[in-house]
Amino acid sequence: MTLAQNRIRVALALSGWVALAATLLPDGTPARWIPVLLFVCFGPGFALLYPQPDMLRPGARLEALALAAPLSLSLGALVSTCLFLVRGFSATAFLVSLAAFATLASAFPGLPLPAATRGAAERPRRSGPGVRLRTVCGRSRSSPRP
Repeated sequence: MTLAQNRIRVALALSGWVALAATLLPDGTPARWIPVLLFVCFGPGFALLYPQPDMLRPGARLEALALAAPLSLSLGALVSTCLFLVRGFSATAFLVSLAAFATLASAFPGLPLPAATRGAAERPRRSGPGVRLRTVCGRSRSSPRP
């Protein structure tokens, strides 16, 4: 494991606790709501997706960024619903739950991304005539160009 991956893991693990500490600042200041908003929208999702075993290609980075927000917001909705059902919802309980989840998730490798495994942003190779490209129902197709 590289030093960069360890730094990412530590930053993801601490991001929720920094957001929780920011709630101690005076009401209405941007230094209070910006870290909380960024963590709730992206923190748990990035903790699930990063770090990957290898550095991500540009297409996979875009995929991870696009998946981080929906994952985080879904986890936030799940946590807040559970806290409402047990009648224990508060901003502190909500942030502690998400921060604990992000800390735990950052200790494990990231979820595999389809774009990372299929070589995103790479151009497919062109094959010459007569080379088998794929098999469809037992028949092979050849390249149409001579």
